[in-house]
Amino acid sequence: MNTDPTHNQSFFDLNNLNSLRQDALKSAGDGDASKQALKKAAQQFESIFTQMLLTSMRKANEAFEDKDSPFNSSSVKFYRDMHDQQMALELSNKGSLGLADLIVQQLSPEKNGYMPSSVVRTGAELQSDRIASGQTPINQPDKDVVEEKSTVKDVADTPADPQAFESPEEFVKTLWGYAKSAAEKIGLNPAVMVAQAALETGWGKHVISKQDGNSSFNLFNIKADSRWTGDSASKMTLEFEQGLPVKKQANFRAYDSLKDSFSDYVDFLQSNPRYEEALQKASKPGEYLDALQQAGYATDPNYANKIKNVLGGSHFQSAVSSFARQGVN
Repeated sequence: MNTDPTHNQSFFDLNNLNSLRQDALKSAGDGDASKQALKKAAQQFESIFTQMLLTSMRKANEAFEDKDSPFNSSSVKFYRDMHDQQMALELSNKGSLGLADLIVQQLSPEKNGYMPSSVVRTGAELQSDRIASGQTPINQPDKDVVEEKSTVKDVADTPADPQAFESPEEFVKTLWGYAKSAAEKIGLNPAVMVAQAALETGWGKHVISKQDGNSSFNLFNIKADSRWTGDSASKMTLEFEQGLPVKKQANFRAYDSLKDSFSDYVDFLQSNPRYEEALQKASKPGEYLDALQQAGYATDPNYANKIKNVLGGSHFQSAVSSFARQGVN
């Protein structure tokens, strides 16, 4: 016997919506209860989406229906639609499509500010991905924080590149020298490159790994297409097609070092005519990111805004200001 209280839900019970509202009110300030309320709301959304899919499929099949058949009468269709609506609810409660899980992952409080861009990231929660509540996105970090007069450790003197990063501060401090050298080639603020890498890799915690378990050092999730002759790494990705997330397996470029990743990022942009407009706007971070998205760098419709959020977020500002104050050389 299924003891799950959601098992006996009816699509036509209006109290279900009231129950969602009550759960949301009661869960305020309670992390576990809030997550449960979010899951229920996400399942409700998935059921609506599933119902839309079923409705579209029914309409597509109308062309093949026998209009004179007793099984196609208005009464039969009425009860058939009721069945579809209830089935959509049952499927969503079982997580058949996985859409509810994605919504929970994207909106859960402990992962606030983290939204998948190119790669499906799994594992422990990303404490470094949180964007401060109420944070207003900006196009560029404080100039005082990223003043180029700050002395950065010489790239040639750095130890072997880390396979992962423990904190946003370590991530920014390690990458800043590489980003500065690469950004100078296209006239871009190095902070923009680091912020983009932070979004793509979850502050370095989810850099794609090669088959042997070593890091691919691919900070920008550039795919390995027919033009790429180097090593590659395979990863399940989250692409957006017609506004909907779709999981796909894809191959990504693999490098020998973090420096190579930054160098290839610049070469990738300069060798693709579609990014010409973005490069022309490199001196204006906000416009550069918008043009990068419009050129199709990522399929996520909110890609540019997410990078801007990272730039304006407390973790990034704190990380940059931390090593800038230390005067690392």
